[in-house]
Amino acid sequence: MGDDVDEIELEGGGGRSKKLLVVVILLVLLLLGGAAAAYFTGLLQPVIDMVTGGGGDHTEEVISESAIEEAPGVPQNVGFVDLPEILVNLNAGGGKQSYLKIRVSLEVADQSMLPQIEQMMPRIVDNFQVYLRELRPEDLAGSEGMFRLREELLIRVSAAAKPAKINDVLFKEMLVQ
Repeated sequence: MGDDVDEIELEGGGGRSKKLLVVVILLVLLLLGGAAAAYFTGLLQPVIDMVTGGGGDHTEEVISESAIEEAPGVPQNVGFVDLPEILVNLNAGGGKQSYLKIRVSLEVADQSMLPQIEQMMPRIVDNFQVYLRELRPEDLAGSEGMFRLREELLIRVSAAAKPAKINDVLFKEMLVQ
């Protein structure tokens, strides 16, 4: 009978050790998850700097102008031309009045072409106004509408300023009322 009591006590101890093992594993996983979250949110960066010898002393790399000129993908000799503010009635239909007020700037590929762009300004503004008057307010809704408007204006300004290369149309102000 004494042997039966020892076996029962061993089985009871095994259940406790399993529970303890599960609790320890959960604590380890919780600590690892917390450490990973702290690392990815940047909370551990001061500790990492201190351990690696950075000590929070961040030295900034100075980039020379010649390095920028040689960097691929960086536009060189770019110029900008501001167009006058354009205010047009939109094609709202149904007797509603809706207006678009827009100010844009053109990014010209070569600054030497700026005088030609200035001479073509009346034609560019006319092309913009003719196109903008046919738009409906829902055509300008959301980022997709803005993207389409930018692409259409770029096509029209490129055609109007033909020998000059226009890289982009930059929105400075846009108000739909």
